Amino acid sequence: MNLIRANQASKTQVEHFLETNEGINREDLLETGYVMMVDGEIEGCFNLESVDEGYYWLKQLYITKSKANVLPFLLEAILTLAKEQQAKRVYVHSHQPTVDIILEALQFHPQKEHVLVDKYPVNHGNWWSYSVS
Repeated sequence: MNLIRANQASKTQVEHFLETNEGINREDLLETGYVMMVDGEIEGCFNLESVDEGYYWLKQLYITKSKANVLPFLLEAILTLAKEQQAKRVYVHSHQPTVDIILEALQFHPQKEHVLVDKYPVNHGNWWSYSVS
């Protein structure tokens, strides 16, 4: 598994990935996003957006069904990337109970309040944070 800036990946592969996977914001992905390469194919993507100095929001995390089993490894790679960017904390909004279980296993903590959580209230799902050391 390799993480590559979306704007540095093969344009043909990125276009194919976006055409075959719905709901991904093309502009955000190409501006600040990353793609996950597995065996030469794009199998996932995410944005790690800075929301304040040292604070990042992991957005638009997507992984193909065929590679869903590598989600825990992808999250660990994202946290390593955040650490390289001197992140203090990474926030994630989860819409799925399965992802909640994985986040909890990876030492993410549920969030009830924070500037980010308060600024982007949600009707469903949970906010989580990870303290990057």
